Amino acid sequence: MTATPLISFVGAGPGAPDLITLRGAARLAAADVVVWASSLVPADLLSHAGNGAVVFDSATMTLEDVLAVYEANPDAAIVRLHSGDPSLYGAIQEQIDWCLAHERSFEIVPGVSSLAAAAAAVGRELTIPTVTQSVVVTRLANRTSASMPERESIGAFAATGCTLAVFLSAARPDALQAALLEAPSAYGPDTPAVVVVRASWPDEQVVATTVSQLADALRSTGATTTALVLVGDALTGTAARSHLYSPDFAHGHRRRSLSGSTAGRPARRRARRG
Repeated sequence: MTATPLISFVGAGPGAPDLITLRGAARLAAADVVVWASSLVPADLLSHAGNGAVVFDSATMTLEDVLAVYEANPDAAIVRLHSGDPSLYGAIQEQIDWCLAHERSFEIVPGVSSLAAAAAAVGRELTIPTVTQSVVVTRLANRTSASMPERESIGAFAATGCTLAVFLSAARPDALQAALLEAPSAYGPDTPAVVVVRASWPDEQVVATTVSQLADALRSTGATTTALVLVGDALTGTAARSHLYSPDFAHGHRRRSLSGSTAGRPARRRARRG
């Protein structure tokens, strides 16, 4: 039975086949056509697709090639399987524009970002009270530098001292290290950094380093793609206590506790209305 004709831009997650969302797996199972990138999405993710699905590998395809698949299958349920979450460097907007121009129904199914998987692999929270409350996702301007707004340079973000998540930049390790240290950067040579390659894949690599040793650390992995660099003081040390669960901090679901503990107190329940 053919599913409802719809183009679903599905986030495959960071790599592990069980880190795709339930909705994403369901869309794959119901798909007549699947377009996926073998260079970024493990083949194991295709285990969620039905046996009858026609699969196209977009690793060697241009945008026009992908759109031609959409155009040739107007009555099919199509899944465009993107790595991580489609909203981050997914190149989906130009496909959405095509859908709107051609009156094709579409949806976006969110995925687990490789940023989330990298933080999990490192075992750290990226927003630490009194250290940093901001995470900036960016990349180093390279071959596609024309698409990078000048105000969004690595140096501009480094000046804030935030937790920086740098995508798509492993192929230029020296340039990345230099950009992170260039004035007015708030990072110093000893600022912690972590390189995570293929987060959640069977061959995942995690290399802890510092900004001054980042280029060598990147080279040691041998990776030029599917690598994410995390930078900032949130990556090491102990954290100041969060207000969220502090007994002297009240919010809409909890009163301030003068004794310092609410343990053993029964939860307040709303009365059921008949």
